[in-house]
Amino acid sequence: MIRNLLYLILLALTFTSCKKDKGSDIDRLRDSVYLYAKEVYLWNDALPDSKTFNPRQFTGSTDLASLQIEIDALSQIKINNSTGKPYEYNTSNPGTSKYSYVDQGQAATAVGGTGTDFGFGLSYITLDDLRVRYVYPESSAAKLNIARGDRVTAVNDEPVTRTSGTASDAVYVRVSNALRNNSIKLGLTRQNGTTYTATVTKTAYSINPVIKYTTITTAGGKKVGYFAFSRFTTMENASAKIDAAFSYFAGQNVDEMVVDLRYNGGGAVETAEYLSNYLVPPAKSGSLMFTEYYNNNMQTGNIPLFKRKYRIPDGFFSVAKNTVNFAKKGTLNFSRVFFLVTGSTASASELLINNLQPALPNGVQLVGRTTYGKPIGFYGIPLGNASQYDLYLAQSESRNSQGKADYYQGMVPGGNFSGVVVEDDLTKDFGDPAEAMLARALNFIEKGTYTIAGLRSTSAENSTENIMLRQANQLLDADQQFSGAVHTKDLKRINQ
Repeated sequence: MIRNLLYLILLALTFTSCKKDKGSDIDRLRDSVYLYAKEVYLWNDALPDSKTFNPRQFTGSTDLASLQIEIDALSQIKINNSTGKPYEYNTSNPGTSKYSYVDQGQAATAVGGTGTDFGFGLSYITLDDLRVRYVYPESSAAKLNIARGDRVTAVNDEPVTRTSGTASDAVYVRVSNALRNNSIKLGLTRQNGTTYTATVTKTAYSINPVIKYTTITTAGGKKVGYFAFSRFTTMENASAKIDAAFSYFAGQNVDEMVVDLRYNGGGAVETAEYLSNYLVPPAKSGSLMFTEYYNNNMQTGNIPLFKRKYRIPDGFFSVAKNTVNFAKKGTLNFSRVFFLVTGSTASASELLINNLQPALPNGVQLVGRTTYGKPIGFYGIPLGNASQYDLYLAQSESRNSQGKADYYQGMVPGGNFSGVVVEDDLTKDFGDPAEAMLARALNFIEKGTYTIAGLRSTSAENSTENIMLRQANQLLDADQQFSGAVHTKDLKRINQ
């Protein structure tokens, strides 16, 4: 009791002193980031006192940049003993946070089911080959008939050929910066060889997270359901679309399931639970799906500052209140599921995979590249006047029914998860049986092997240059795609 009182006095003194400082809005925000981290950050036990850390030392070109630089510094303190590196070690950009960040409402909008972007993503296949990775229906890119697999030959009338695979390459930086603008001019070549230009503008549109669903019948007569899912939007946005797909699969009596999460950076935890229940066998209904673990402050309710933002019932963050069981939906009964994944597959997508791994008799199969590695979740914390910022600090770790959350470095196809390493094939559309990743899954379903004569070997793709290129593409993806596991139910924000 005395400890809590002293803590509240410290908060009051901190905010009072900030308000007395002329022009201290950003100082107050920096103090808030640190104080919230001391309360709710998953690894808060490693954080130093405020005098040692000195949150006001962090500056950037904008207030938002200053706050992110502070978050980056906080995120590098706790070391993962199994790797010798921070839990939030970012392979693509060392020294920056892998999970925690601050934005101006973009994540909440995206998870809510509204896109406010171009509606497409780009990736380099090689240094001189930039491709459209996906196009969201109803987006401005879709209305201009831009399609997955189209080759980008120019951005804002400038060439796109790079001289290196690094993120510091001048052409890469120019392309990356162009994607941050409100409009972008693209020179493109379709797969049939025709060329065209398109000026794309960021607009608001309703996201349909189900990119495509269909069935594919193998030569041996097995019916395979294919389900491409782009983002775990809120249940209000996603549930009816998921229901329609799985009702179709049930009507087709599919034997096997391929779930394409290759660009799915996550989203609402509750939607991951919902999809898990469609994929789990009926016999597992009622059994443990996963458990979320928060720090000691969160579990005991010693979070006075956080409670100023949310109405939090007693024991809300205890282990008992954060244990989720399967509740089977539909009638489909799979013994295994094939997931198509890349380094852009993150968070709620990985939660889905981790949930199902011990629940399916034959586990899961991963086809593609090592996933992002994000077994954590969070609640958005509004910051500043009129809540102009949302703070996302790593708050919880999700462990499956076997108590495992050991994929901080990603889920490795053929490594810590069954499956095979395959490059993303940007020359084929979603659901095309000839697309390299899907073709491998179909071949395993039909013949029990991932080996297909004539398909590109991945061994040649592991050069230093191509590894750097993939890492740079992940950064490019971060500019275009949401990544995270956000809780969207139960707690109500306090408007203040």
